[in-house]
Amino acid sequence: MKVDIYRRPEPQHKLSFIAVPAGQEIPQEAINVDWHVVANNVEIDVEAPQLPDYGIDEAAKQIREKGYAITSVYHQVAAGG
Repeated sequence: MKVDIYRRPEPQHKLSFIAVPAGQEIPQEAINVDWHVVANNVEIDVEAPQLPDYGIDEAAKQIREKGYAITSVYHQVAAGG
C-alpha cells in the first residue's frame, strides 16, 4: 500500500508518525498542527505486524478502522535514531 508519512515531535526527544493512504488528508480527529510530511507515496507492507521505522503496530488494522495508522505512545521513536 502506498502511504504518506508525517511525523511530529514528542516530549523527551521522541517522534510519533502517522501513515495515511497516499493522496488522502489526515482525518479530522488526528489533525495536529505539529504534523510535518516526511515522505509521500511510500510503498509499505501494511500487513506486517509492525513498521519499526515508524513505531507503528498493526498498520492495516488501524487504517481499516480509522483511516490512518499512528505510532503508539509505547513505541515512540527516538529522534535522530
